[in-house]
Amino acid sequence: MKLGMIDYGRGNLRSVINACRQLGHEPSLVTKPEELANFTHLIFPGQGAFGDCMESLHRLGLAEPLREWIAADKPYFGICVGYQLLFEASEESPGTAGLSIIPGSVKRFTSSGIKIPHMGWNSTSLKNPNSLAWQNFTDHPYFYFVHSFYPVGVPQQFISATCQYGQEDFCAAIEKGRLFATQFHPEKSQHAGLQLLGNFLSENPPSEKS
Repeated sequence: MKLGMIDYGRGNLRSVINACRQLGHEPSLVTKPEELANFTHLIFPGQGAFGDCMESLHRLGLAEPLREWIAADKPYFGICVGYQLLFEASEESPGTAGLSIIPGSVKRFTSSGIKIPHMGWNSTSLKNPNSLAWQNFTDHPYFYFVHSFYPVGVPQQFISATCQYGQEDFCAAIEKGRLFATQFHPEKSQHAGLQLLGNFLSENPPSEKS
């Protein structure tokens, strides 16, 4: 297993790198398309605005190679913005197209009487508890969130977990083949987060076709 981590120049990668090291893995940063060939597993940690992050991916030439990586069903773990960019668009950056891997768009919380951003620990409800990602989990694990936007219009077959905040029950994690992505931050979620990352990193990469 060879672990790559997308470095688009706008996110704080240190906490994700430290979490991977706790699990016995040393990730290498990816800043060029040709570097993807060196890896079997890919993590896209997120921090920053939707539009700025997409601009960085296009500038680095990584947007289309990421689509190809996911289309080839190679292991991918997206976190926060690395999750939101998988959708088609976001209210945060009107006119900017996302990677459009999963149908749906990203909107801002609108419930009255809640604090924005949604920050802190919250429980999730697992919709696909038998998947590899959720091995050794209870049905309602807690994770750490920091976000003001969340996806809507996500097809049910891709929703892996949901979370309730205010009046809105939103999609907190998605799964499609070897793609797994979360709105919450596993690297800040103590034991539960390490368990989730560990499940991803224990997955075998797809076999090479003969």
